[in-house]
Amino acid sequence: MPRRGLSAWVVAVLLGLAACGGGSGGSKSAGRSTGGSPAGSSSAGGSKVGLVFDVGGRGDGSFNDAAAAGLERAQRELGVETRAVTAAAGGENREDLVRLFASQQYGLVFGIGFAFAGPVASVAKDFPGTSFGVIDTSVPAPNVASLTFAAEQGAFLAGAAAARKSHSGKLGFVGGVDTDAAHGFQAGFVAGARRVNPQATVDVRYLTQPPDLSGFADPARAREVARGMYQAGADVVFHVAGGSGVGVFEAARDQSAAGPKVWAIGVDSDQYNTAAPELRPFILTSVLKRVDVAVFDTIAAFHRNGFQAGLQRFDLASGGVDITSTGGALNDIAGEIQALRDQILRGEITVPTKP
Repeated sequence: MPRRGLSAWVVAVLLGLAACGGGSGGSKSAGRSTGGSPAGSSSAGGSKVGLVFDVGGRGDGSFNDAAAAGLERAQRELGVETRAVTAAAGGENREDLVRLFASQQYGLVFGIGFAFAGPVASVAKDFPGTSFGVIDTSVPAPNVASLTFAAEQGAFLAGAAAARKSHSGKLGFVGGVDTDAAHGFQAGFVAGARRVNPQATVDVRYLTQPPDLSGFADPARAREVARGMYQAGADVVFHVAGGSGVGVFEAARDQSAAGPKVWAIGVDSDQYNTAAPELRPFILTSVLKRVDVAVFDTIAAFHRNGFQAGLQRFDLASGGVDITSTGGALNDIAGEIQALRDQILRGEITVPTKP
């Protein structure tokens, strides 16, 4: 089977994986690793699944953690053998890590994030007998499942909730990296806010531009940007910034201590549950992007020899996106939010995907 050569660094890690075998004594979680070091794995038997987190890895309380939850569920419920590693801070070894799993005969390999489009395309071509999954991007190959989300639909509901809860009519949007995936969230959030309040304004800021992905791992910068929005009159700020999002929550807490209460909105996971207890009172809701569902469903299909390549879109109807009500801040407007949800499901509202 043709394949590109592995760097000396990756060979060293590969040998380490081989020495670990099936991960005897593996933890119940995929674990966190940095710079490509192997994380925990399961040796319960069955299909072998490898997963490469993008910059930041486990512990972001958001995107990567959602992927890990799907991997852990597959390990627990299906008995598959799993291993996860994290790309280096600069992301330069994404392809090396994907290639490492393929060369170790992992039957299914995931790249978590749009930045894996090129690496997965390259490795999938060299390993046609291996199945791959990639999140938030499309790789047109016969052995790649491209797992995307109708994030704009969940964001629309969050925008409507934000506009209803806002006293100023001024909202904020903090994106980690200026990408097409983030634009879907932005478009939906603005549309939802203006559905409820046509005069609502949304201050949009991105922390970095591609290929710089540090905007997903810079909570200090996110805190500074969100603080500026609150001080300019915004009273609800939505973050789509991965691990940086905690900075937005901190800014909401700090601003609320100095004046009227303001809110923040989380993303990907139910961040009311993953945030520190002192930050939870300021989290209005979270926009769920069920990366965990996409990862688990793909593993389950692979495990029963039903893997399907091609573009797959997880939307409101399939349970792939939604917003949370944890904490009770939306209880008083739950009926209005449900009515909007129903209108989307019936096709009466078409949510824009681009700003």
